[in-house]
Amino acid sequence: MSFQIRREEVLDGAQLSAMLEESPARAAQAILLAAGEGVVEAQALLGQILLDGQGIAQDQALALRWFGIAAGRGHLMARNMLGRCHEHGWGCAADAVVAAAHYRIAADGGLDWAMYNLANLLATGRGVAVDQLQALALYQRAAESGHAKSMNLLGRYLEEGRECPADPVCARDWYRRSAEGGDFRGQFSHAAVLADDGRIDEALHWLRQALEGGNLNFLRVGSDSLLACAHPQMREMAHAYRRRMLLLEASSDALQEQ
Repeated sequence: MSFQIRREEVLDGAQLSAMLEESPARAAQAILLAAGEGVVEAQALLGQILLDGQGIAQDQALALRWFGIAAGRGHLMARNMLGRCHEHGWGCAADAVVAAAHYRIAADGGLDWAMYNLANLLATGRGVAVDQLQALALYQRAAESGHAKSMNLLGRYLEEGRECPADPVCARDWYRRSAEGGDFRGQFSHAAVLADDGRIDEALHWLRQALEGGNLNFLRVGSDSLLACAHPQMREMAHAYRRRMLLLEASSDALQEQ
């Protein structure tokens, strides 16, 4: 079926998201045309769909190129994605030093995801010297702007009293906000707090939420942690985490064999 791509379809994020869900190939054509016309949002989106292989053949090197074009025009998420590409070696050699430089530009521009990514490097000393105090400051800035993953990590610093006075009450509040914001690690942290308070049914609810969204590494660690719990219903959740982990591993192996 022929159709006419309108420029406003790309500029309207809600319409574009709906188009990607309904017809990734059609959305990819719209994004390609608009990117070629110089629409910076489309250029950044083109980088993302090329990276993901969504509606278009996956090409990490070309994704990197389009992220670079959009970043050069001031697009902060594209700048952050340049950092991601260099951190993980997507379309280029992995280089945490270069990744940190890109994250810092986007973080200085106010992008919460870049603050989070730069904080992760600072906390672990990848590409930059370890600086827990600066990492904490970045997590806090991102958390206060609504970034759910940073909320969980800010809670961890506050719970443990790392680079700040310990404040378990405030830590619990950040865990709750992270959980409600959809971060699976925040949901697990919030569940642990609820379980400590004896609110097992509520804890199990959040553990189920984390189970649905968690990645392989999280499920491995989470299942081990749950197995050590005293409450039998919490230990039973460990088996659910294990089953989900095995399904994801099988799916990953099948994709690699294709």
